[in-house]
Amino acid sequence: MASGAYRNGVAKGSMKVERSAVAVNPSAKSSSGVKVKPAPSLTSGVRRSTTGLLGGSGKDDASVSGRVRVAVRLRPRNAEEMVADADFADCVELQPELKRLKLRKNNWDSDTFEFDEVLTEFASQKRVYEVVAKPVVESVLDGYNGTVMAYGQTGTGKTFTLGRLGEEDTADRGIMVRSMEDILADVSPESDSVFVSYSQLYMESIQDLLDPTNDNISIVEDPKTGDVSVPGATLVEIRDQQSFVELLRLGEAHRFAANTKLNTESSRSHAILMVHVKRSVRGKEELLSSENGNGSHMVKSFRPPLVRKGKLVVVDLAGSERIDKSGSEGHTLEEAKSINLSLSALGKCINALAENSPHVPVRDSKLTRLLRDSFGGTARTSLVVTIGPSPRHRGETTSTIMFGQRAMKVENMVKIKEEFDYKSLARKLDIQLDKLIAENERQQKTFQDQINRIASDAQNQISEAERNYSDALENERLQYERDYKETIKRLEVQWATNQRKRDDDKLIEPKKECLDMGLGTSSSEQIAELKQSLQKEISLRQAAEEQITTLRGEVVQWRRAEAVANTEVIKLRKKLEDEEKQKVKLEEEITILGSQLLRLSFEADETRRSLDRGDSGKILTGLDSLMSQVRHLQLKDSGNGQKASIAKLFEQVGLQKILSLLESEDAEVRIHAVKVVANLAAEEANQEKIVEAGGLTSLLMLLRGSEDEMIRRVAAGAIANLAMNESNQELIMGEGGISLLSMTAADAEDPQTLRMVAGAIANLCGNDKLQTKLRGEGGIKALLGMVRCGHPDVLAQVARGIANFAKCESRASSQGSKLGRSLLIDDGALPWIVQNANNEASPIRRHIELALCHLAQHEVNAKDMISGGALWELVRISRDCSREDIRTLAHRTLISSPTFQAELRRLRIEC
Repeated sequence: MASGAYRNGVAKGSMKVERSAVAVNPSAKSSSGVKVKPAPSLTSGVRRSTTGLLGGSGKDDASVSGRVRVAVRLRPRNAEEMVADADFADCVELQPELKRLKLRKNNWDSDTFEFDEVLTEFASQKRVYEVVAKPVVESVLDGYNGTVMAYGQTGTGKTFTLGRLGEEDTADRGIMVRSMEDILADVSPESDSVFVSYSQLYMESIQDLLDPTNDNISIVEDPKTGDVSVPGATLVEIRDQQSFVELLRLGEAHRFAANTKLNTESSRSHAILMVHVKRSVRGKEELLSSENGNGSHMVKSFRPPLVRKGKLVVVDLAGSERIDKSGSEGHTLEEAKSINLSLSALGKCINALAENSPHVPVRDSKLTRLLRDSFGGTARTSLVVTIGPSPRHRGETTSTIMFGQRAMKVENMVKIKEEFDYKSLARKLDIQLDKLIAENERQQKTFQDQINRIASDAQNQISEAERNYSDALENERLQYERDYKETIKRLEVQWATNQRKRDDDKLIEPKKECLDMGLGTSSSEQIAELKQSLQKEISLRQAAEEQITTLRGEVVQWRRAEAVANTEVIKLRKKLEDEEKQKVKLEEEITILGSQLLRLSFEADETRRSLDRGDSGKILTGLDSLMSQVRHLQLKDSGNGQKASIAKLFEQVGLQKILSLLESEDAEVRIHAVKVVANLAAEEANQEKIVEAGGLTSLLMLLRGSEDEMIRRVAAGAIANLAMNESNQELIMGEGGISLLSMTAADAEDPQTLRMVAGAIANLCGNDKLQTKLRGEGGIKALLGMVRCGHPDVLAQVARGIANFAKCESRASSQGSKLGRSLLIDDGALPWIVQNANNEASPIRRHIELALCHLAQHEVNAKDMISGGALWELVRISRDCSREDIRTLAHRTLISSPTFQAELRRLRIEC
């Protein structure tokens, strides 16, 4: 069997000796004893960028400088060393409280080295993890790439430090196990995911430790981002800690190991554990709304969920060794040569990066290609170098320590990895769209049913009324007709009777001419009675005809009521038609929503392609900032070409509708609306329209009443953009804008919010008419209060505001205004100005130098500036400033001030 064998695999006749291990922590010092400046902490703000390459020298505003952190850990003496070195002192002396290590040359001389952390042989595995790997793991959970790597001579405890499973004693758990415990404890199983791959680099060939048949895996580099990956390796999703431990146990069983004189079970390959963490930024808010039947509302927000992707790489390097000491031969010798060559290539890359060499030999080894993001790239890297105490191996210990010292000089540009989850947004919008369509159809059906029911009821009532009145009219007509016929019949009978009597009287009249004349009187009375009866019948007939006329009038009225009811039915039908039109209009709006979603997807793609070329001159935020940068590039490239997306949205939706969304009860809608307003305010052509439409008042109300940090940040950015226009500055001051900005500055902690507020106040500081009022309402105090943040962008805005304020005071003094001591000095700004006059950041330094020059032009400030140390800074600026105009201004100010000239003569300094 060859000398290289599987670790924990086929029996080799000896067990691996448990060894103490080593750790890392950020706070490094150089070998010369001078403390190295610590890297700034990772910010939590959203930064979008592509992955940097190993050896890349480019820097941009979307990255944070982070030096490689290096710790050294001393392994305790093993049994062999206790016997062989019993008469010799250890070659290493540790001073952990000073983070210092002394390497003895002889009994009277030693070399001193300083590291970020120095861990003794008694350091626990928990402490090693907390000072070395935990900051890196936390960065990975925040969306950054991170690397933890162990380097050292074979047998010094690298595998113990990184890969110890701790099954017998949980206190012995290594960095791999403890890192996964923290990751699983922080992620959400519903919205987040954790995937792991475990491979080894053996004899310049990448092999999958989870699937030994998967051999010679290729390395793939993304041509756009430069990100390095091994897509051929087995990727396993991790849900619990036990499954991860099983995965490590399986991988260790397949890793190559061999028995050498320096280590009974020496690793013959570099083990690489990659942990891919994908997290949803808004967590549970990204889940789809619950299905509670409320599906009639419109889509609340078009903002896609934000997803952060972090990658943790844990590298257990094979131990460097000398052939004469390890006793390697045959296949083991070839393995040792391959290991030493790859480690040598890694050392060359680190040397080139430490010396800022224009060429970094990344492609000399597959190991350096895999680690190109860890050294000089975008990952936060912690390196633990392990050493032994034996004086026999002093040469190897020295080499390991010098490797760590050179690694401490490597600067990485740490960048966040995040993207928009458009698939989740599309699913969410599809569900909401389906709910809207279903709700609309249900409402339309309900409305149609109501219309049909009302029409049916009206028709039934009309039919019933017509039937009742028709029956009543017919009954009245028949009754009057019967009465009329009976009256006529009775009159006819009466008339016939009278006629017969009259005929009888005519026959007997000649015979009874002499009868009593009373008979004639009686006949006349009967005729009069008949006439009276006839007259009465005529009156009754007329009354019947009048009643018939009245009934006919009532029938006409009922027919008119029927016509009115028909009119109402027509109106209802017209209303139904209007509802149909509204339905069509709603469907058109739904189509527009879909097109806007597609446009947003297209704009996001355009944003990612043009992000590194964007204009950062104006204060923008979030997604709208990217869209505005795209618009800027399009206008720059195409002149009067196609309008950008925000302009199209402005034309289609209208300013009033956008401003009305600022008062929405839905926080997501308010956030989206205020971002659109902020982007519109970035263009000077839109500022007057926004102010006239009441947009400034709405933004100030948001700043006053909103508790949402993002809304306040974007609202402050929009106000800062509006404050660039002089006519708007007086309006902002008149509506209490400075007081609101000052309160926001006092309450906010987020650097981005403070940057927006400081930018707005800085713009207002440039108005000569508003200086007294601005200072009276706490503007200068608010600016100085924001320096507590310490963020370079915030300090740059504060310095710009102070420079603007000092320039206005200087201009007023030159115009003959009688001013007292500077308001900046009265409010205590001078110490901070002097302290930052030589700041490393050029924007801060340039503004502070201008502020000092303008303050010095007013003679009444001279004594305070001399006592505050500003005179020395003015002399330095007049001699060493990189900008000629500022250097000339400082020199002219010094020679024109009698007070300064007298002090310079007293100090015997020539200007």
